[in-house]
Amino acid sequence: MKVLIVGAGFSGAVIGRELAEKGHQICVIDERDHVAGNCHTKSDEASGVMVHVYGPHIFHTDNDEVWKYINKFGEMMPYKNQVKANVGGQIFSLPINLHTINQFFGKSFSPDEARKFISSQADMTILEPVSFEDQALKFVGEAMYKAFFYGYTKKQWGVEPSSLPASILKRLPLRFNYNDDYFSHRFQGIPRHGYTRIVENILKHKNIDVRLKTSSERPEGDFDHIIYSGPLDRYFDFCDGRLSYRTLKFEQFQYKGDFQGTAVMNYCDQDIPFTRISEHKHFAPWDSKDFESSPCFREFSSACGKDDIPFYPVRRVDDKALLRQYVDRAKGESNITFVGRLGTYSYLDMDVTILRAMETAKGLDKAWKNGEQGSVFAHSPL
Repeated sequence: MKVLIVGAGFSGAVIGRELAEKGHQICVIDERDHVAGNCHTKSDEASGVMVHVYGPHIFHTDNDEVWKYINKFGEMMPYKNQVKANVGGQIFSLPINLHTINQFFGKSFSPDEARKFISSQADMTILEPVSFEDQALKFVGEAMYKAFFYGYTKKQWGVEPSSLPASILKRLPLRFNYNDDYFSHRFQGIPRHGYTRIVENILKHKNIDVRLKTSSERPEGDFDHIIYSGPLDRYFDFCDGRLSYRTLKFEQFQYKGDFQGTAVMNYCDQDIPFTRISEHKHFAPWDSKDFESSPCFREFSSACGKDDIPFYPVRRVDDKALLRQYVDRAKGESNITFVGRLGTYSYLDMDVTILRAMETAKGLDKAWKNGEQGSVFAHSPL
């Protein structure tokens, strides 16, 4: 089969590699001048620090198969993400743990005492949280919600937390010990030489042709099948309207020395316009170089305009109704599969992206051998 893959991020690269190893001829195109999508990394010219160009990416998974897969294409270095939060000029640990609780309330609770205290703060009248705000009030109570979540969430999503689904907050743990690791997965790390090197290695195969700076709104050509990881609504020329995304802007500055002593500092207060500052030399603690300067990035979140890079699907009620229309249109197409964060309008971590890409490639190869076209979606967007 001759297959065109639109997008050279993890979805397109992994599907391309898996199909290439089955003997299919693959052409991968991307409108940017680099592979790896929003996981793109490069060396900062001023300092030599490896920079996560589109914001921090920490690889974390419990899946042995996915962990072995990414390690085939690059050296993964151990890394534990430990996020700090600036609230009213004080620095706290996130996710909320026993130290955060004691520091915030000026107490010295034991784990059991802290559990009892937080239960007294939490709004237990909320039986089934529907919104982000409901979940937060039942989770930690009003004081911690207002301090740690309200302002940050409003800046990140551009709407009142009461209009966001509870599922967004359910991903964050609440700990009654002093563990300040952001993730609890068995495997956690960052590539020694960056994500772009790994994706380049995935795409190195005799049956794969990579073409960068190649735009394709609605790809056509002499191909038997298309794998499309671009925005689902863009494929249909936004005929039913635009799905809502958040985009990120980054304001870089160089600091002589150590700016904040950690990789990521969240700024939770609503009157501070940026959501966080990342200092990228701390993403590579194994690098013993004495860097002359430290590249740092202030991160701003805003609604995604037509010329912006989409990062996070908003998936509010109106979006889900519009998404259903596009899903119906997609099901009327033939010889195409929509994949990835943009193609399925889903928030996907890197490990889930890789796993679904592997499963998609396997399913397509099997379908083609049986004379079928294969699934229209890598997974259901609804």
